[in-house]
Amino acid sequence: MDDDIAEGLGEELAFTAWVSCPYCGQEVELRVDPGGGPSQEYVEDCEVCCQPWAVRVTLERQGRPTVTVTTLDD
Repeated sequence: MDDDIAEGLGEELAFTAWVSCPYCGQEVELRVDPGGGPSQEYVEDCEVCCQPWAVRVTLERQGRPTVTVTTLDD
């Protein structure tokens, strides 16, 4: 499959979720890849203040994400 087509399909399958940074309080949109499984944990930096978050994603039955972000200390 062409890489451009595969990339476009992946984008269509991704969901977005709005979260508030636990450091600066700004709302940031995260892209969630359902291909990562029903339960995901990873570290991502805030695009506003660059502080690291612990991101936890749970995909509901319909594939919709529930996303929480906390400081790495929590």
